[in-house]
Order: sequence, then C-alpha cells, then structure tokens
Amino acid sequence: MKTFKMMSVDIIRDQEIYPISIEDGIVINQENISRSWILELFVDKKYEALFKGFQSSNEIISAKVVISYPENEPAHFEVVTYSVKEIGQHVSVLLKGTLKRLRRKYAESLLSELIEDGFSGEELLAKFEHDMKTRPSLKKDQN
Repeated sequence: MKTFKMMSVDIIRDQEIYPISIEDGIVINQENISRSWILELFVDKKYEALFKGFQSSNEIISAKVVISYPENEPAHFEVVTYSVKEIGQHVSVLLKGTLKRLRRKYAESLLSELIEDGFSGEELLAKFEHDMKTRPSLKKDQN
C-alpha cells in the first residue's frame, strides 16, 4: 500500500463540479488485484448529509483529487461512500473506488485551451501561471 496526502477534492455530478473544503485527507493505493483506492476526507459537519445521501443510495460518484502537492494535476476516481462518521464538529468520510482514467498532462491541455481562447504573449504567460496555481477545470473535463 502507498499513502498520499490529499490536497483538495471536488465531487463531479451531472457535469457540475462541487469543491469540498477539506480539513485533512489521505489517499491510499491498496495496490491489489482490483486496483482499489481509499480516500479519507476529514471535513466540516455541513457535508454530513451530502455524504450520507451518497452512502444510502450507494451512488457511484466521480471525484477529482489533487494529491501531495497543490501543483499536481488532479487524479479522477469513481468511488462509493463506504462510511460517514461524526467526530466533534467534523465528519470522517471514507470513499472506496478505482482510478477512473490515467492522468493526462494538465499543463499542456491548459496551455492549448488558453491559446484557443486567444491568449498570447505576456497575457498568455500571466494567465497560464495563474491557472496552474488555481487549477480550474478544463473544457475537456466538462464534456
């Protein structure tokens, strides 16, 4: 098994992206035959009903997770909510699933989109640097 620090997580439903504010989180590659992963999120209690709803419906959800460093490109997972446990004013959420697809080259895709949008020169460089830090969703991800 390999364990990684979770930097951020977004839930994707009906082509919309919902950022989840995490207090802490880890991602575990179980390195088994099923290629399964575990995502554990420590989040504000305001997310409890959302994840309990996912758990009771056994809905497969898409999650976009940045691992280890904020600059890393997000990994896409398909997961189910395995458990939701209240811990004080927070909730521990355990998600289990698989890596949805191989990660693509975010920087190259972002640069391509910015050029398509008409950015060039210093404006392109500034927008590229900003977006590499903020990691907006790419148009490809929204289709």
